[in-house]
Order: sequence, then C-alpha cells, then structure tokens
Amino acid sequence: YAIIYFIAVTPWLAPIVWEGTFNPLVVDSIYKPMHLSIATTVFAVGKYVRFLRDFLETAEKHFMVDFKVRYYIFTDRGGDVPAVVLAPGRKVTIIPVPGSNRWQEISSRRMEMIQTTIENQIGKEADYIFCLDVDTKFHGRWGAETLSRLVAAVHPGYYKQTHEHYPYERRPASRAYIPAGEGDYYYGGATIAGYVGDVHKLAKYCREQLEADAANSIEAAWQEESHLNRYLLYNKPTKILSPEYLWQDFKAKTNEVQIIRFSQVNKNYAEVRPNVKKRK
Repeated sequence: YAIIYFIAVTPWLAPIVWEGTFNPLVVDSIYKPMHLSIATTVFAVGKYVRFLRDFLETAEKHFMVDFKVRYYIFTDRGGDVPAVVLAPGRKVTIIPVPGSNRWQEISSRRMEMIQTTIENQIGKEADYIFCLDVDTKFHGRWGAETLSRLVAAVHPGYYKQTHEHYPYERRPASRAYIPAGEGDYYYGGATIAGYVGDVHKLAKYCREQLEADAANSIEAAWQEESHLNRYLLYNKPTKILSPEYLWQDFKAKTNEVQIIRFSQVNKNYAEVRPNVKKRK
C-alpha cells in the first residue's frame, strides 16, 4: 500500500488513529460509562525488570486514565517489581516465568504465555487486552480511541516505506512467509491489542507457527513479529495506531507525528539482553 502518513483509513476501511482524528471528550463519554476492564501485559524478564518503574509510573499518568486497568507483569524477578502508586481500580498481578539465556526464546515464548494466561486468568477478568513492551514510556494521552476488536500499531521504522521495503519473512520454508508483492503495512510487535478473545486467537496462531518453525529448525527473521505480520495480513486489524502510539527515542520527531504518546527507550542491547555480544 501507499505510504501511511496522513492517511486516516485503510483500504479495508479500518481507522488509523492520529492526533486530530478523534475527539477525546466524545470518545471518553462513550466508553467510560461501560465500566470496562483493561488487561495490560508486559514482560520484564532478566535485566528488563529495570524498565518497569518508568513504564508503570508513566502509564499511570497517560494510559487509559480513569479506566479499570490490571497490569500483568511476567517476570523471573518478582522481588524486583517496584512498588508504584496506582490509581483506584488499578492493580498489578505478577505472573512468574522462567528466565532464559537467549532473548530470542523470551520473545518467542511471549505468545505462548499470553495465550495460556488468557485461558487461565485474563479471560475471566478483562474485556480488552493490550500487550505492550516494557522498555517503553508513555508521553501523552493513550485512551479509549485505541479500543477495537483487533488493534495493531505501525512500526515507526517503516511508516514512510512501501511494502517491498518491509522486513517480512521472505523464506518460503518459514510459516511467517509473506510473498514478494504482498503486504499491507509493517506492524510493530511492541503493541498488540483488542478484545481478549481476538488477541487469544492471534497469540495461539503465532505460538503454533513459532513451534512449527522450531520443529523445522527455522527461526523467522524477527521472531514473533514476523508471525504477527503474517497473521495480520490475512486477519485485518479493525483499527491501526499511527506511530504516535509506537515511537523510538532514538528517532528525531517528524512533522507528520505531531505528538509522541508511547516510545521505546534507548538502551544498550548487549547490556540488557542475554546472548548479545558487547561491541568493542
């Protein structure tokens, strides 16, 4: 498809959420009386636990304010989860998970853990779910304008590109394979959301495809993100979030992105990820 900036609707008529495409007062007046429960999952495994405080403190300022939110924190370091003051109706639930010596394995197992936790717990406790990366901060309003059946965010590195430049998995042997000439947008794995049942379907699909690839000794180019993009090509999102909702701190602000609401922080991957060699 064409370059996404300044486009407010997809070819399949799903809205793309930018500043100016919604009225916050109207959106809130529709959704707040529904008394919705919002689940939010983050994985803070190994040294990534250090990002939790900023994530939670900024979420309390900007993320789904005045909604009932439960943060599900998947971690192998439960004792290091910071005590952050939460607004009334908001809670933290710690889900113990094993650590790993490979960051790729942590990434790949995320879908399995989201699937099983929805089945065992979240499915009984929430209406909507947001699956977010922990190495992030909120900088502006993230509210009910992001609610829909199946929500994805455009990757900030590719919103000015056309699909021939997207880093899709191009090897036919992988279950994440997307043929040349196909593709809508390139979605970032740091933000997945929607009805709990729809995200469960997505997570189950990605888990199954990851396991099928592993059985054939294949690892998709960008692990779960590659399978996510394959799923969303054939199961179109009902709402897309512009790069306002998924930015990267190392990127300079651009004219088309008027407000940065949520951004991945700068970090030394060799320091926080296992099995990444430090550069000399």
